Amino acid sequence: MSQEVSCEIERLEKDFLWPENKRLAINFNIAFEMWTPDSCSSVNPMGNVLAGDMVDPNADSYGRYNANVGAKRLFDIAESYGVATSVFTSGLVAEHCSAELKKRFDYGHEIIGHSYGQNMLFPYLNEQQIEDNIKKSTALIAQATGQKPGGWISPRITSDLDVQRRLSLHGYKWHGDALDDDRPYLQRFADSSIMAIPVTIDFNDLPHAMRFGRTPEQFVEMFTATLDKLLASNRETLILDVIVHGHCYGRPAGAWAFEEIVKRCAQQSELWLTTRGQIFDYVRPFFDD
Repeated sequence: MSQEVSCEIERLEKDFLWPENKRLAINFNIAFEMWTPDSCSSVNPMGNVLAGDMVDPNADSYGRYNANVGAKRLFDIAESYGVATSVFTSGLVAEHCSAELKKRFDYGHEIIGHSYGQNMLFPYLNEQQIEDNIKKSTALIAQATGQKPGGWISPRITSDLDVQRRLSLHGYKWHGDALDDDRPYLQRFADSSIMAIPVTIDFNDLPHAMRFGRTPEQFVEMFTATLDKLLASNRETLILDVIVHGHCYGRPAGAWAFEEIVKRCAQQSELWLTTRGQIFDYVRPFFDD
């Protein structure tokens, strides 16, 4: 179990703006994920769950679509519009799909730590398992890409202050395990610091499709309506995340919706299309050393 940790928070001033005095930063995120052999995707597209703790071959096959096909389709779409994405990367992906990961890294996509396996959630791990998870995932990504990742987003966006402090001690500059603000803030621990760059969860294909049963067309409509309203108001400096998973909207029935949103944003000069690492680089000087 994680130990009790405290930290001080430093936030941005109210008049903060993105580069070129822009109000909206758009971050496209692709979840490039795998599960350990003894587990599988928790999403069962058939709806009827198998009894007990059995590994469901249906859900397992559904999840394997991510690394086999879906993530590649999403990368190709983003690249066709010249867009670099932030990539939630399982250590298993770096281990088994290293050539594909290196190819996308070389294009300019940002490779982010995302646990060794998508099923390895920090609240279920003891302290040694947490340490091993971070170390192994980081080393595998560094080996595959030639560069140690600077950022981490946990599966389910779920970590506590203890894990976040551990990430900082392992050299991570930022994490995205925060839903409690609209803009980045700095966490200062007694022995280290790390930036929290909150995730916007409104445009995430998995809950959109699997939890709420909405269509890809509604995904596009919701994003477009939100974008139009925010651009018209021009009052707040915000991040809008679009999160797509290779095993969900990486499929033809959903990938077109991702493309519609990427295409729209690529045509909007008022937007800062960026990655979380670029957000960190821009924001860090605003905080006191």
